[in-house]
Amino acid sequence: MKKVFKEFHIRTSPFQPDILSGLLWELNITGLTEEDNFINVYAGNDLSRDTVENFLLKLKKEKVIDDYSLDEYEFENVNWNEEWEKNLNIIKVTDKIVIKPLSKEYKSSPGEIVITIDPKMSFGTGEHQTTKLMLMLLEKYIKNGKVLDVGSGTAVLAIASVKFGANYAVAIDNDELCYENGKENTALNNVSDKVDIRIGEIKDIKENDFDFVIANIQKNVIIKIAGEIKEKLKSDGTIILSGLLSEDEADVIQTYESFNFYLMEKRTMDEWIALVMKEGRR
Repeated sequence: MKKVFKEFHIRTSPFQPDILSGLLWELNITGLTEEDNFINVYAGNDLSRDTVENFLLKLKKEKVIDDYSLDEYEFENVNWNEEWEKNLNIIKVTDKIVIKPLSKEYKSSPGEIVITIDPKMSFGTGEHQTTKLMLMLLEKYIKNGKVLDVGSGTAVLAIASVKFGANYAVAIDNDELCYENGKENTALNNVSDKVDIRIGEIKDIKENDFDFVIANIQKNVIIKIAGEIKEKLKSDGTIILSGLLSEDEADVIQTYESFNFYLMEKRTMDEWIALVMKEGRR
């Protein structure tokens, strides 16, 4: 039987591709690209039009969008990863951090940290604002210690952590594609001895001595696992969180304050935010 691949074109009003792109990863998609006036979503045959439509209706009900249109296309035996990689770019996050797709050539400058990613449609290519925010904060805060990356995707954040000086990182994701991709990317960046790629959820992590827990995932998950994040940290540990919209700030901070965390820093890029919080009192 030939394998069927799907492509959904999603147009919304207002069209806010940054917000929409971040939210669409909640669905069982394999990748997406932002076009001039629509989002192009790639998926396997297990994602139905009804599921996408219900998701857009939910966004409309929540007043994230006013209206939308949805077109679905089906293809057989298309290498979506190859098609998607054509749209990936070299991302210069800061003067020091560069994210380079495996398919692109790049000559680094002295002092640059170049992270090579073969994304295989996992989230974490460096394109999205939340990934950039996380990388900026990792550069500032992580100089040594042990890091737990929850919902690791391509494992770019775990890889960056050890490049910035972390002694060891655990990257965990519940998606098997992310697990395999994380293994590939740690090997590409010669950090397999320092980054432990695992499949599962935070509850599956037995260690509870992390200096940092980092998570670039959706608000509902970040709130849900607040207690588990606290359990995995040392008593004076630090958390760095993103995948969050500006409107999520109050709920997330309130939740983590109830677990004895306080806000150290907030960074903003367009509608997205990242939070640095520390356990204990100021």
